[in-house]
Amino acid sequence: MSKLILVLNCGSSSIKFGLFDVSIEPVPRKPLWNGKVDSILGPSPTYGDSHTPPAAIDLGREHPYATALDHIASRTSQEVQGHQLLAVAHRVVHGGSKYFHPVLVDAEVLRDLRSYIPLAPLHQPFALEAVERLLDSHPHLPQVACVDTAFHHTLPEVEQVLPLPYSVFERGIRRYGFHGLSYEYMTVALQECFGELARGRIIVAHLGSGASLCGMQDLRSVATTMGFSALDGLMMGTRCGALDPGVLLHMMEVEHLTPAQVGRMLYHESGLLGVSGIASDPRILLQQEEKEPRARLALALYIRRIVREIGAMVAALGGLDMLVFTAGIGEHNADIRERICRDLAFLGLQVDMAANRGDAMVISAAESCVTVVVVLTNEEWMAARHAQAVINAHDSR
Repeated sequence: MSKLILVLNCGSSSIKFGLFDVSIEPVPRKPLWNGKVDSILGPSPTYGDSHTPPAAIDLGREHPYATALDHIASRTSQEVQGHQLLAVAHRVVHGGSKYFHPVLVDAEVLRDLRSYIPLAPLHQPFALEAVERLLDSHPHLPQVACVDTAFHHTLPEVEQVLPLPYSVFERGIRRYGFHGLSYEYMTVALQECFGELARGRIIVAHLGSGASLCGMQDLRSVATTMGFSALDGLMMGTRCGALDPGVLLHMMEVEHLTPAQVGRMLYHESGLLGVSGIASDPRILLQQEEKEPRARLALALYIRRIVREIGAMVAALGGLDMLVFTAGIGEHNADIRERICRDLAFLGLQVDMAANRGDAMVISAAESCVTVVVVLTNEEWMAARHAQAVINAHDSR
């Protein structure tokens, strides 16, 4: 009988899931079974898993997210027959100033995590909805919250404090950092592949629909672009990234936008979508840029913001030994990688065009002063390992 852990990675419009066999040591990085429900809140949601290609699924109109969770639970029950389901691991984006390690969820933990919903409204409520539904339906099944902010607990104080009255910091309003499970996986993969070089001055560019950079030294987070919320730093698919706060004051005081209207604009109507007016996906904008000036502008601004933030992080690190691309755009969009690296040539960084176009692991040229690599992230595997450790620690008491 295999011992399995189910991992749920819940976003606002999609749920990724996977079953990992933790009775094998080390835990295999490829799940026994995985899949995704996509476009949950859209007009044409789809479901696909290891056995079936993505296809349309009817989630109803009233409670599509809950229906999607129930569908995953039903399919999971079929997959775990004859095996032991040890726990469910949840990727939870925000752990606030209290949770810096994976934690077994009980009523108190759930209450605390709910209080952080305003800090991560695109992800936190959906992960917690999954937790609550499973607590109701399977109260004896352990659930582990794997907090994305935890990896950045090593940030030095100078990176945590905001330039506001210090009492604000004492109330827990500070820079937290996100995408922690992805960055934590990089520390494992980079050390395996590159040995001592991975302990140098590293910048990891997690470029997906959400995007951030993490500066690492000795495999620890020492700088990151996302701060108090997942709005900070890089320009993203629909999120603005770093913004002059005076713009928000103007919109609320002069244009009379409500906080809710401002929030919707910053999270859902900005970034690549907002500037281009076409799409949030760089692949679509790359197809349109020759004939659509705003598509061209959106891509230029997107690249500029990434390059500028990398330059600032190089200064904070005191140099750069390796640049890592990961997540959906970073792993699969050679055009975006090429443009970023072209604008970083002043660092002595050179790209091997053929390697880049072929999505090779190492895409820097032999003469490059900076090693440039592409590494596929694996947040779900990290969550499964964390959940296993939490359950083992709990059982040994």
